[in-house]
Amino acid sequence: MTMTFMEGNEAIGLGALAAGCRFFAGYPITPATTVFASMVRLLPPSGGICLQCEDEIASTGACLGASMAGLKVMTATSGPGISLYSEHISFAIGSEIPIVIIDVQRLGPSTGSATRGADGDIQFLRWGNSGGIPVIVLVPTDVRDCYELTVHAFNLAEEFRCPVFIASNKEIGMTRESVDMDTWATPPLKERALASEEEPYLPFKVQDESGVPPFLPIGGKVLVRQTSSTHGEDGFITIDPAAIDSIRRRLGDKILKGLGRFTFFDEQTADGADTLLITYGVTARAAAATVKNLKAAGRPVSLLVLKTLWPVPERLISEKAEGYRRIVVVEMNLGQYVREIKRVLSGKRVDFFGRMNGDLISPATIEGVIKNG
Repeated sequence: MTMTFMEGNEAIGLGALAAGCRFFAGYPITPATTVFASMVRLLPPSGGICLQCEDEIASTGACLGASMAGLKVMTATSGPGISLYSEHISFAIGSEIPIVIIDVQRLGPSTGSATRGADGDIQFLRWGNSGGIPVIVLVPTDVRDCYELTVHAFNLAEEFRCPVFIASNKEIGMTRESVDMDTWATPPLKERALASEEEPYLPFKVQDESGVPPFLPIGGKVLVRQTSSTHGEDGFITIDPAAIDSIRRRLGDKILKGLGRFTFFDEQTADGADTLLITYGVTARAAAATVKNLKAAGRPVSLLVLKTLWPVPERLISEKAEGYRRIVVVEMNLGQYVREIKRVLSGKRVDFFGRMNGDLISPATIEGVIKNG
């Protein structure tokens, strides 16, 4: 048993290192700065590079350049930084550049409250790119999740050649807890598929059913074209509607078709329950306490904790909600993901409780919501 006292941001750094990350660029911002501090400590001894840039825009630009050269890369920020990342997020999507982006959310809008957590960026992460292309967003509930989901995030970024977000928040990122690291699982690592250097290289030509083109690094033996503009398989700018439609559909389809492989969740199923509680993030811990308390009181409730938010795991939600009279969704915002639950479970009763005032949602509050239904 290896017990240690650790915060979520430090676990993210350890997960990145285990996944093969060798380049980090960032700009200090509460509550994500200790991710940066962890990478400063971890990367140089492992032959990696940790870079403080002049701002968030430069940070993501440096990461994309390093990724195009073949490195596994990560950056970390909070909501205000995600605003500045937006153009480079779109670049990473359109040009299929792997990058892991950590969003340690804090209370917004704008500068908001740097020392108060929230889950206010959930819709922003999904729709913060200029093309509306699907993205992958994973959500941890505790320190262990921060480690394991970060490794998964790197695997997914490499496999699908896309940005992958970890939507943490201040309470997860900067709260220390005792953990047994021997119980942590490190998923098998994945690397981006490489193209042959002996044949003419078309940087965006798909060669198999994955929907993902093989990769060659910029600066190698083979000329690699890269552009943020609409392009064809050869990397040259195009205005051909058929070519544009083909690549736009492929960018979304490659992720949607793989959703079943990265639909992460936890559940507690209670016999005799007619209510299913759905939540994510740090609120899942209060929800678990609620389920325990209600069971002791003779009122069983089932729990579904989502750890993949985007793309929406529609099949999972539909299957887990089957047979329940009432669905209760609890979020640390004013209602960002509940609209997806209602869309998927059209016709079912879906009740919502949300709060975004800087306070955590307590088990007692969730119990009250369930009992009042």
